Amino acid sequence: MPGATELSPSRSQYCSRINNRNEGSTEALFESCCFVGDHDPLELRSLRRSGPGKTPAVQRARQAFWEQPIIAEQGMVSDSLFDGNSVTLCDLLKTRARDPGSRCLRIDLGKGCEVVVLAFDPKNLEFSPDVWLTASPVPYQEKALPLSERAAAPANAPVYYRQAKRRKPEMRECEVAVYGGTPAGVTAAIEAARMGRKTLLLSFNCHVGGMSSGGLTATDLGKQESIGGLALDFYRRLGRNTDFSPSAAETLYRTMLDEVGVTVLLDRCLESVEMQDNRIVSALFETGETIKGAMFIDATYEGDLLAAANVSYRVGREPRSAFGETLAGQWQTVSWKDVYQFCCLPISPYVLADDASSGLLPEISADKPGAPGEGDYRVQAYNLRMHLSDNEGRIPFPKPAGYNPARYALLARFLNFDPGIEWTLNYTTRPMTDGPVQMRNGDSNNAGSFSSDLVDGSHRWPDGAFEPVSFSALPPPRRGLTMPLRELYQLREEIFQNHVRYQQGLLYFLANDPQVPQALQDRVRRFGLDPNEFKETGHWPHQLYVREGRRMVSDYIVTQDHCESKRTADDSVGLASYPMDSHFCQRVVVVENGRATVRNEGGFGHGCPKPYPISYRAIVPKAEEGANLLVPVCLSASHVAYGSIRMEPVFMILGQSAGAAAAIAIDKGIAVQQVDPKELKRRLLAVGQKL
Repeated sequence: MPGATELSPSRSQYCSRINNRNEGSTEALFESCCFVGDHDPLELRSLRRSGPGKTPAVQRARQAFWEQPIIAEQGMVSDSLFDGNSVTLCDLLKTRARDPGSRCLRIDLGKGCEVVVLAFDPKNLEFSPDVWLTASPVPYQEKALPLSERAAAPANAPVYYRQAKRRKPEMRECEVAVYGGTPAGVTAAIEAARMGRKTLLLSFNCHVGGMSSGGLTATDLGKQESIGGLALDFYRRLGRNTDFSPSAAETLYRTMLDEVGVTVLLDRCLESVEMQDNRIVSALFETGETIKGAMFIDATYEGDLLAAANVSYRVGREPRSAFGETLAGQWQTVSWKDVYQFCCLPISPYVLADDASSGLLPEISADKPGAPGEGDYRVQAYNLRMHLSDNEGRIPFPKPAGYNPARYALLARFLNFDPGIEWTLNYTTRPMTDGPVQMRNGDSNNAGSFSSDLVDGSHRWPDGAFEPVSFSALPPPRRGLTMPLRELYQLREEIFQNHVRYQQGLLYFLANDPQVPQALQDRVRRFGLDPNEFKETGHWPHQLYVREGRRMVSDYIVTQDHCESKRTADDSVGLASYPMDSHFCQRVVVVENGRATVRNEGGFGHGCPKPYPISYRAIVPKAEEGANLLVPVCLSASHVAYGSIRMEPVFMILGQSAGAAAAIAIDKGIAVQQVDPKELKRRLLAVGQKL
């Protein structure tokens, strides 16, 4: 063969016939093999399959490799490619890797088909059962389980959505219907009930408390003096305002609801809304129940009720030109420069380092980013706020079903790129430091360039629609549902399970994969899941941290100017004070110093000089769109300002104010837009709110 290097006897062992396991099956032969080039990638020039009526092996190899990984077990590789036969790869793994940094080996099957070994330990030539193979140039792709398989998942697996069984149709009447079991939903329901209104709280899942009971207990407080009312009461009764138990938080929320007689309905998924002019008449749920109320409060993280009621909203990021915000749009330069950017190292984004033809590594977007300042429809990344422990009895990170270390190839390359990187297992902004994750007793968050946030994984969560486009002029708001709610819930369940698999696999990878430096791996393995939390879901959180969903568009929009006290609302319903904070929205290829590398985009953390008031007009829709609806979570704010508002204490504050406003509107027989701000202020101050 022209250009081929003669095989040494010791290396000719790999050129072996496929072992036929099934009697009567056809056989395939490696006809000619050789090492070529300076890096000695193993190249199998042709692969022939005999037998009548069989698809040519090269075509079948290409299809199988591109559609799914091949799992290597016990020194052999088995896959439908060989119809039950196996071929050993033990000797193949002993060849030198083309890219030692990522321990990547290319095996070319000819005609554009090649296998890339993404995970093996070159120091240990024994075959590892955890070796996975994927195809180049097509990278690893996450695949959603069919609904039938998801339904058969273990009873203790975290889930977002299970379709409710239809019951006999039933009408329930109330004065205030609160949809969303979030902290805002809890306080809204409590305040309305305290003001004498018959109140229902309907939670999408079987819990109340949202993220406060779903894992986020390292509370984003901002200025503590800005917290009052029921939020302050909650933390005082809990005994602390941070690092508390999620299960204890849920127990206290239920107690507070019971004390004022709020009826709580769990596992209620909204199906549709009946409107009459600009008022919600009733809401139908998948259980068959119809809820009729005088006032409705959307306290969901996503804004499903407001969308079903045809209220205007936005998803994604406004361009910088929309409100003159310095943090707006893509590639802002005010905050977080070089933070969690792979230590600014020239890490190649490609499967084969510096070879664009080999395709992108997993978890890097192929979509083209926009220009500085342009807006888009991307949503900041979500994650699970897991609770960890280093105490005796902790639960080792389990190997999730379908685990594939190839998904973490970019992290593996980063971990081995420069021995000078300091791995902190915590937040860090210092040069040449990274998490890559936070590991502590209790709530453990994203803390690195490639961490527990699933960057680019949440864009379709809010309303099901996403286009990878950028724009310099602000598009008009959206109205209505982009798909039936049940279809949206099913889509979210797929996204939810993708997040669960990603994060479970990430922790297992860090604790067990030989590509992780031993010193770091030993530190990771000192932690495990807290056995005292999330017992019903395998000790993994039941709640996905939806940092941002829809944002209502009303007559008043909170912007960066409000956060920086350059503009002040005169109809305050609560204070916010946490820094303007956004997690990454995309991970893309950029060119720096003439070389392609990978960078994260969309993150910022920019302080507010002092607590600032949030306008009542920002939590009510336009009068022509919703006369009896209040929205304390998906309120009217820009992406930048929402990054400061979106904290659980603020949601509790705004929820209580929404509940009070709903009660006043019922008393007066008026629309929510007509509530007198002075009367509302008197009520809120009387119950301890800070305005």
